[in-house]
Amino acid sequence: MLLMVLVTSLSSWGFLVHRTVNQLAIYGLPKKMQPFFYTNIDSLVFNAPRPDQRRNVDPAEGNKHFLDGEYYGEHAFDSIPRSWDAAVAKYSEDTLKKYGTLPYVIGETQKKLTEAFKKRDGDSIIFYATDLGHYIGDAHVPLHTSLNYDGQLTGQRGMHDLWETSVPEAELTAFNIRSRHKAKYLGSVETAIWDILKHTHALLPAMFAAEKEVSKSFPDTSRKYRWEFRWGKNRRFYSKEFAIAFNKVLKGSINDQLIRSSNALADFWYTAWVDAGKPDLNGLLHKPYQRHSFRKERKAYRKDQLIKKGWLISNNFRTRD
Repeated sequence: MLLMVLVTSLSSWGFLVHRTVNQLAIYGLPKKMQPFFYTNIDSLVFNAPRPDQRRNVDPAEGNKHFLDGEYYGEHAFDSIPRSWDAAVAKYSEDTLKKYGTLPYVIGETQKKLTEAFKKRDGDSIIFYATDLGHYIGDAHVPLHTSLNYDGQLTGQRGMHDLWETSVPEAELTAFNIRSRHKAKYLGSVETAIWDILKHTHALLPAMFAAEKEVSKSFPDTSRKYRWEFRWGKNRRFYSKEFAIAFNKVLKGSINDQLIRSSNALADFWYTAWVDAGKPDLNGLLHKPYQRHSFRKERKAYRKDQLIKKGWLISNNFRTRD
């Protein structure tokens, strides 16, 4: 339980959004994938934070969650080699690990998922699909693409928690949890990965500017910040009031990134399945497929009613975490 509390504080997007992304992606899958993924929805959603949990016990896990773009120059996301071997040849493996390996980890996890589909290994499919969801989610968090990952270089320390945890925790019920996206095949997985990171990184200037703008309305630091006991000492975080004001100035960009994450994840899952030869997944079902329930939930998602109807699993997990 202590580990769960610690990881909740440290994890990217937090438990809440990582779980949300994995659930929403299921509703974008084609008919032949729906039964298997919906039947395994509990595992896909509950275990979405697993890669962050591994960071507490596996020293090699940490660098898999980010890429510090500025280290590689102004046009990093166009100039960094797309393949791991080429990147190692240009920068060295130590340098890549120091400044993050997220895009290469997404590509490797995608390959493992494709192999799991080919082997029709149900447990492995769910394992890699779940982990892939986490890394895709991380790729949509701007501060996971920056050396200034917590605002520490611009006097805005605490931005990481503010953007990916405090705002979603405070505003999820006001978010527009809606999409009619249908999974599409990615002609180049590598291109898709780097396009995501490039778009995500481009959100940084507006994010830092929004924090400065909102701060003008919070001259009283007792309103701007809150103190919470974490990791053995009292630590300062932005207040809920500030988080709500910050989200308003950003005009829904955090909400947009959540939906973009789930849409992208559906595409990556679908692409892995197609690349594996579109194997029949119905023989892997361990319990009957509740088609009617799936259709009701998908319809609710398309109308932004998942939370209202109590069907957003991550929101129901809040009190447990």
